[in-house]
Formats: sequence, C-alpha cells, structure tokens
Amino acid sequence: MTPECDALLATADAKLRAADLLLTEGLPDDAASRPYYAAFHSVSALHLVDGNAFSSYAQLIGRFNKDFVRTGRMPTAFAKILTRLFQDRQLDDYGTPASISHGQAQQDIHDARQLIAAIRDARGLL
Repeated sequence: MTPECDALLATADAKLRAADLLLTEGLPDDAASRPYYAAFHSVSALHLVDGNAFSSYAQLIGRFNKDFVRTGRMPTAFAKILTRLFQDRQLDDYGTPASISHGQAQQDIHDARQLIAAIRDARGLL
C-alpha cells in the first residue's frame, strides 16, 4: 500500500479511538458514528490500491460491494457491516436523540475493527 493508504488506515484507527472515548463517556449515539468513518477511511484505502477514489458514501459502498465482496476479495459479511455502520451513522446524525443503545454502539466499534483488520491483513494480496 502507498503512504496515502497508510494515512487513511491511521485515520481509521483514530476514529475508533474516538468512538471508544465517546462510549466510555456515555455517548453511544456519537460513538456509533465514528465506526462508520473508520470503515469509510479503511475502505477508501482499499479502493486506492485499485487506483479508485470516490467522493460519495453511496459510490464508496457500492463499489466496495462490486469490486471486493462480489469478487470474493473480501468476505460478504463486510458488505452488511458497512451498510449497517452507514445506517447507524445516519441515525446519529439525523435520528431522534438516544436512537442508538450502548450495546449497538459497542457492536459497531467491534465490527469496524474487524473490517479494518481484514483490510490490513489483505494488504499484500489486493
């Protein structure tokens, strides 16, 4: 991966640290938005490996599914995780207060960590 990819993965790690802090402080709604951004940055790094960059969330998710999940380069479970993380981020930004439970935010953080780890593990294979 390139230095740009490494920087995106470092940003993803920082978003997860922020999520952990927000959750510890009892802010699950805000904590749930950070895992999506962590996943967004890590998937952006993955796309950069293929020479692609996308400006919209819909494009990023759609091409992740097309280029990586449907081709078997990434597990299908990550397509569902990425979509759920996006939906939870939407709930945080536009939903009613206290839309996301502590447990749901914890799950989002866990799942984003798994996605980022898989992208790091696949670095040389993609």
